[in-house]
Amino acid sequence: NSFVARTNTCGELRSAHVGQKVTLYGWVQYQRQGLFLVLRDFQGLTQVVIPQDEAHSHLKELLSNAPLESVVRVTGTVSPRPLGQENPKMPTGDIEVKAETAEILNSCKKLPFEIKDFIKKSEVLRMQYRYLDLRSSRLQSILRLRSRLVMRMREYLCNLHGFVDVETPTLFKRTPGGAKEFLVPSREAGKFYSLPQSPQQFKQLLMVGGLDRYFQVARCYRDEGSRPDRQPEFTQIDIEMSFVDQAGIQRLIEGLLQHSWPEERGSIVTPFPSMTYEQALAEYGTDKPDTRFGMKIVDIGDVLRGSNIHFMQNALSYPQGSIRAICIPQGARYLTNKDLESLKESAKSQFNQEIMEIIRRPDGSLKSLLTKFLGEKEKSELIQALNMQEDDVVLLAAGEHKQVCSALGALRLLSANLLEAAGLALRDPTAFHFLWVVDFPLFLPKAENPTELESAHHPFTAPHPSDASLLYSDPTKVRSQHYDLVLNGNEVGGGSIRIHNAQQQRFVLEKVLKEDSEVLSHLIEALELGAPPHGGIALGLDRLISLIVDAPSIRDVIAFPKSFRGRDLMGNAPDYVTPEELEPYHIQVSWPLEEKEAKKN
Repeated sequence: NSFVARTNTCGELRSAHVGQKVTLYGWVQYQRQGLFLVLRDFQGLTQVVIPQDEAHSHLKELLSNAPLESVVRVTGTVSPRPLGQENPKMPTGDIEVKAETAEILNSCKKLPFEIKDFIKKSEVLRMQYRYLDLRSSRLQSILRLRSRLVMRMREYLCNLHGFVDVETPTLFKRTPGGAKEFLVPSREAGKFYSLPQSPQQFKQLLMVGGLDRYFQVARCYRDEGSRPDRQPEFTQIDIEMSFVDQAGIQRLIEGLLQHSWPEERGSIVTPFPSMTYEQALAEYGTDKPDTRFGMKIVDIGDVLRGSNIHFMQNALSYPQGSIRAICIPQGARYLTNKDLESLKESAKSQFNQEIMEIIRRPDGSLKSLLTKFLGEKEKSELIQALNMQEDDVVLLAAGEHKQVCSALGALRLLSANLLEAAGLALRDPTAFHFLWVVDFPLFLPKAENPTELESAHHPFTAPHPSDASLLYSDPTKVRSQHYDLVLNGNEVGGGSIRIHNAQQQRFVLEKVLKEDSEVLSHLIEALELGAPPHGGIALGLDRLISLIVDAPSIRDVIAFPKSFRGRDLMGNAPDYVTPEELEPYHIQVSWPLEEKEAKKN
């Protein structure tokens, strides 16, 4: 209550305050028949008794007629509630304030929706009136938890480990590769700034500058269009260190999260387990495995290698061919035929992968189109390899290794959702399973042109020391010093040890990625002028907070988020500007024909 006119907040009065004269400020949450009202502020609720005697008739009229969500000042005396009228659900439920004077500071007109957590509001309406939505206890709690967590992170990094908090520029230039960047016109004809996707180049240059340890709560920008649960502007905890290796970064982040983790969410155990990219793909079908439940992908190629099933033999004849399966526990009991068909259709439409099902009946026998092609020995080995119990359902796929694993990985998650919707508890919503995924490939084939390569992480990532020579002979086989931090199946951080050798950086850009290295000439020159070995990581703050508080979307943990299509529904941004405003930037808008006609009308 320092610096303000109130004596107390609406959430702090208790029995110990009885008899004290207090002044409260807040919003009218509820009013009942002119007898009392409930006043709310950021900290809680207090019941205010409206006087009924003639001497206070003006006060009674004022408070009885105050519209909900009006801003009010009330001065009165704290009293115990009458016996039997205490409210154990309210922290202030043992007392009430008997109003003596009051003032309506701002009367509220009719609201577009009620400010109550249990009232369902459409997300469009909530974002249009975000300043009203922010009054909800849920959002207030999330934003305050976010603030505390960031403060604890600053404390750990700056006070305990000597990091320097540095702000890096928002206006910069285009970076080759990676996500699309937002362009900002300049007054020089044809020249544009770019909003950085991350402070990647700057933090490396800070290491060249000898700062040794850098961190920033960084605003980042990516023009990713209408991607679900992404934001065009977002926040990351950005970190870079000199003279560090991968294990050092991992230990730092584990300590950082342990130090800043909210007490009310329990404790987290370190060190976090680690898994290679190849293992993650083989066992979970993804590079961000949700390890809160089993249902791992199992290689059953050896079991079925001797079978007479044509499509399986065909799959195994290819160098990257494989036969794999997942076992859905109690699938026959909890999943309908429609569910199983939807799973198979999903694999077909998303991955062009055919799926066969095998069900273990209560009598122990197997039900499948495949069983007539399998001998008793193969059936027995299959049951053993997949640890099949009664009523379990196996989904089997054969084909190219990565495609098979990716399809089964997606089906594993879809199956878990279906099982939980049907009442089988698989994933503990209060559990937090962290995992490091390491040894990523340095390069991947481009989706649009598989003969060309792109960086799996970014073009500044160093090759694995054991694979450094392969960079010049067979770059597709090079592993990287890139590491991701995964939490409950979501990537919450990613980083790498960087290339600090100018010649190697130029080779990666020009020869492997076929990029114009001139765009990065400033960075390459810096690497030639005494660059130390260095590495770093960035944690996605929005995603991390949304997982900690179990929010359905990252939009629920950002004060003023953009919509699914990247629009600010409250301020109606982006918006049109006049030709006169564009003139200094040497830009003219070329309107689509239908919009030209609409503007004329």
